[in-house]
Amino acid sequence: MKQLTNGLSFDPLNNFLFYKIFGEEGDEVQLLGFINAVLGKTGDQKFTSVKIYENKTFMADIMGGKSCVLDVRAQLPSGAYVNVEVQLKNQHNMDRRSLFYMSKTYTKDLKAGGDYIVLPNVIAINILGYNYPRTKNFHSCFRLREDAEHEIILTDALEIHFINMVKYRKQKKALDLNDPLCRWLAWFDKNSPKELREEVIRMDTAILSAEEKFKLVETVTDEEWHSYMRHFMAECDKTSQINYLREKEAKLREKEAKLLEKEAKLREREAKKQERERKKWQSVVADKDAEIARLHAELEARKQQ
Repeated sequence: MKQLTNGLSFDPLNNFLFYKIFGEEGDEVQLLGFINAVLGKTGDQKFTSVKIYENKTFMADIMGGKSCVLDVRAQLPSGAYVNVEVQLKNQHNMDRRSLFYMSKTYTKDLKAGGDYIVLPNVIAINILGYNYPRTKNFHSCFRLREDAEHEIILTDALEIHFINMVKYRKQKKALDLNDPLCRWLAWFDKNSPKELREEVIRMDTAILSAEEKFKLVETVTDEEWHSYMRHFMAECDKTSQINYLREKEAKLREKEAKLLEKEAKLREREAKKQERERKKWQSVVADKDAEIARLHAELEARKQQ
């Protein structure tokens, strides 16, 4: 067994830790609390149970060096499936990625010749560490609506939530901790003051449960430790590669801009040269025309003598 130390940043929104806190059997209390907070379920509307579908394949995926899916999947008593995913870095694919996993979940139980009635509702909850989507609030929800009459929803089968941590951090000074979602985001945010985290833990039993699991996760098996380290290094390598490619692209664009500027100057120089040649030949032609006119006049004068 190993302690998760070594000075690395172990915040709840780390993919590995998020899965370990919310994605395993026994994590129902904290996952249910978070889902109810996102969906705005309070009082008698609250969901009282949830079934977690563990994703055990991510260990092998990390250890095999492949990109992995570390989302949390669960099912509510209503039959609706919930998919929770964390994406801290913008890979410019969150909209289509979320729709892809929703569609896989939506159609997985439908067999050839089956009835469409078996298709379940699917709720996607995406926690993002970058500014997307460009909405006013840190929490946004999208459904299939009619363009002109927004109050008309085609179906409630597909529902996508985005939690924008960038906007949350900008707005958190004015947040109401009576809102359970605000309490969860205060706990998720690794930059939250210790006092704030302790306050939301006291206020919310589900967050207390998540905190207790978080402390348990600090001690992991050797296999989980090596998996975590591989994932951590893979994320660092990915970031480094992206930054390198962006820097390379910036240099190429700068080089292209200089070449275009040089080409523009050459064209300008050539245009000026051609203009000078044109004026020169215009002067020569004008002189010749004047000479011809003078000789023609002399010839006419001699004829008259």
